[in-house]
Amino acid sequence: MPAALYALATATFAIGMTEFVVVGLLPGIAADLGVSISAAGLLVSFYALSITLGTPVVSALTGALPRRGLAIGLMVIFTVCNLSAALAPNYSALLLSRIVMAVAHGVFFGVGAACATSLASKSRGGSAVAVMMGGLTVAMVIGVPIGSWIGQQFNWRTPFLVITALGTVAVFGLLWLLPREITYNQPAPFAAQLSLLGNRRLATMYLLTAVGFGSTFVVFTFLSPLLTEVTGVPEESVNIALLLFGAATVAGNLAGGKLSDFAGTRNAMMVLLCGLIVSFFLLLLAIHNEVATFAVIAIWGAFAFAIPPVMQAGVVATAREVAPDALGTASGFNIAAFNLGISGGSFIGGQLLEGPGLLMTPYASIAMAIIALLITTVALHRQPVTA
Repeated sequence: MPAALYALATATFAIGMTEFVVVGLLPGIAADLGVSISAAGLLVSFYALSITLGTPVVSALTGALPRRGLAIGLMVIFTVCNLSAALAPNYSALLLSRIVMAVAHGVFFGVGAACATSLASKSRGGSAVAVMMGGLTVAMVIGVPIGSWIGQQFNWRTPFLVITALGTVAVFGLLWLLPREITYNQPAPFAAQLSLLGNRRLATMYLLTAVGFGSTFVVFTFLSPLLTEVTGVPEESVNIALLLFGAATVAGNLAGGKLSDFAGTRNAMMVLLCGLIVSFFLLLLAIHNEVATFAVIAIWGAFAFAIPPVMQAGVVATAREVAPDALGTASGFNIAAFNLGISGGSFIGGQLLEGPGLLMTPYASIAMAIIALLITTVALHRQPVTA
C-alpha cells in the first residue's frame, strides 16, 4: 500500500481519538471550567451534532476544490482547533473549538476516502479505504484509553496537546506523500442529497440507525462518573473499562459484518438490539460490582458496534433499489444518522444526570433500544431489505 495511506491513517487516528477521549475526561473538565458534568457532556453531543449538520453542507460547498489541498486544509483546521481546545480559557471556547473541529472531521472522512481510493488500483480501492479507516479503529482501542490515562496523570488539556502533535504529523505526512493530482467524483448538489431523506424506506433505516446506535451513548458518554461514583472504582480504572469497550468494538464490528451477510439486516438487528437490551439490564444488576461491570461493558461494546456494519449494509442494499445512482450519498446520510444518535443519546444522558441521576441512564438506553427493536420488527417487516 502507498505510504500516503498511512498519513491518512494517522489523521483518522487523531480524529477518532479526539471525538471520544472526552468521555474519560468529563469530571476533570467540569471541575476545571466550573460547569456541571452534564454540561461537559455537551462536548460529545455538540461534536456529533456538528458532524451531522455541518458535513453535508460543507462537503457540498467544497465539492469543486482539489482533494489534496482540501484534505491538508481540513487537517490544519482540525489540528489548530485541538490546540485551541487545549488552551481554552473557558467552557464556551472549548465548545466552539469542538464544533469547528467536528465539521473538519466529518468532511475529512469523505475527502480522505476519495484520496485513498485514488492511491490504489481499482481492485484494491476497498482495501485502501480500510487502511485509512484502520486509524479510527486503533484510536477506539488504544488512543481513547491512553488519552484518558494521560489526562488523569496530568490534566484534561494534555490529551488535546498530544492530538495536536498527531495532527501536525498527519499534516506534514499529507504534504509530503499525497500526490498532486487526485481523481474523484464530485458530490451531488446539496438539494439533490436532501431529496433522499424523502424516501420512506431510507428514512426508516436512518431512524433505526440513530435510535439503535444512540442508545449506547446515553450511558457511554457518562461512563466515567458512573464507574467512579456508583461502582466505586478508582479513576484510573476507567481506562481499563474504555480499553475493554474499545477492544469489544473491534470484535463486534467484524461479527456484525458476518451476521449481516448471514441473516440480513432485519434479523441481524433484532439479534443485536435484543443483545443490547440484555446488556443494559445486566449493567443495572452488576453496577455495584467492579469485575461484573467490566465484563458487561465488554459484552455491551460488542453488541453496540456490531450495529454500524449491519446498518451500513442495509442502507446500501436499500439504496440500490430506490436510488441506485446515489449510493455514496445514501451511505453518507447513514453516517450522519450514527452521529445524530450519538448526539441525541449523550444529550438525553445529560438531562437525566441533571434530574433523576446517573442510574437512570441505563433505563433510558433500554427504552431507546426497545423503540429501535419495534422499528425493526414493524417498519422493516413492511419494507423488507435484502442485505
